[in-house]
Amino acid sequence: MPLQIAPGLQIPDSELSITFVRASGPGGQNVNKVATAAQLRFDLAASASLAPAVKARMRPLSGRRLSEDGALLIIARNHRTQEANRREALERLAQLIRAALVPPKPRKATRPTRASKERRLEAKARRQRTKRNRSGSWEG
Repeated sequence: MPLQIAPGLQIPDSELSITFVRASGPGGQNVNKVATAAQLRFDLAASASLAPAVKARMRPLSGRRLSEDGALLIIARNHRTQEANRREALERLAQLIRAALVPPKPRKATRPTRASKERRLEAKARRQRTKRNRSGSWEG
């Protein structure tokens, strides 16, 4: 079943790879026997589902989870069951893609206010006075 991201956007299962590994941490015998941690691998570079602009915005959002070959690795190990960890990993991927879908607002060029110009000039004059006072003729 494809991963639904937004209306009209879904990631097919063929682009996702989920493997289960043993989780670390407390849990007693269960943690030593059962592979419950989910590793979700999504090849961002080769994905045909996402627009190039979305992929470009996703790279900085992914941080350390993005490998050198362009694959995104999400590890979920908070729950005791494979299914819960699988759902969490898929939801985290969906949230990451949703965040990348929103284009950044363009910056509007603004002019400095009169007060900010005056503050800058006053600070500049203060520095000039300080430096002028340092270099004086010392008679002694």
